[in-house]
Amino acid sequence: MSTTDPRSSYGESSSVAYGVSIFAGIMLVTLASFQILEGFAAVFEDDVFVRGLNYTYKFDVTTWGWIHVVIGVIGVAVGLGILAGQVWASIAGLAFAVVSALSQFLFMPYYPFWSMLVIFMDIVVIWALATRLGDR
Repeated sequence: MSTTDPRSSYGESSSVAYGVSIFAGIMLVTLASFQILEGFAAVFEDDVFVRGLNYTYKFDVTTWGWIHVVIGVIGVAVGLGILAGQVWASIAGLAFAVVSALSQFLFMPYYPFWSMLVIFMDIVVIWALATRLGDR
């Protein structure tokens, strides 16, 4: 492999490691984009989400919207860092996926099936990034 090939920094198992990194980066950018869209939906049209549940972690839906937008913007930046091959981004991606899963768990009463789907995808990202970091 040439030194200009981005896979050259990934060692002998470069094809698998590179593929897992690309998968994790793309998944993270996708999840973060979903977070941003979910946040904007809550901020601008909060009637989309269920209200009326007496929930321990209850915030105003608009507040949840801004939380999702902030998490999403950070996630897009981290996902792009992963796609650029930055080690810090892989570690930050693990943290992002955990925070994303926790925020979706707390948001679950407002949009349960979507929250469960995003939590599942966060788990997939955690697996991919942990596999990638284990190969270093």
